[in-house]
Amino acid sequence: MSKRLHPADFAGDSHEVAIALIGAILMVNGVGGRIVETEAYDRQDPASHSFAGPTARNEAMFGPPGRAYVYRSYGIHWCLNFVCREEGHGAGVLIRAIEPLFGIDVMRARRGLAEPRLLCSGPGRVGQALAITRDLDGARLDRAPFKVVATTGQAAVESGPRIGISKAREVHWRFGLAGSRYLSRPFARS
Repeated sequence: MSKRLHPADFAGDSHEVAIALIGAILMVNGVGGRIVETEAYDRQDPASHSFAGPTARNEAMFGPPGRAYVYRSYGIHWCLNFVCREEGHGAGVLIRAIEPLFGIDVMRARRGLAEPRLLCSGPGRVGQALAITRDLDGARLDRAPFKVVATTGQAAVESGPRIGISKAREVHWRFGLAGSRYLSRPFARS
């Protein structure tokens, strides 16, 4: 039986939560799929929005764990993060990609394309496909419109450097479901 995640499930270190979320199911108003790629951020991390402390924009990131932190990237894309650790810390997990499973026709209409692999392969695409907006900033992940269900079994997880950042690029806090064709970008092979 699948377990719906609650705030306590997000209270760990962001990189641990990011790994645990690989394979979990994320739905917003019944539309969504399997989380296949995440990135972790922490208050001590210079690439994190929380590094310089609380602001009006990142206030939700300093709230209790198990909440959404939504921000606009490049003034265009809404991006969804899950707040981690304890209240006041400022850590989160960016949802980078999901494998579409539920409401695919709705996602196709929102994204204006048919190819399932491209519907949610990147944080901006996830935001558009799931209709994420600033209105969801600070919303609880264990209540409607969200539903986050734990993975059943152990997912095979790859890791590598995060994407699209200029600081702390050497930190390998990007995680993905090994072999998934729905990743935003493949992981480098060593």
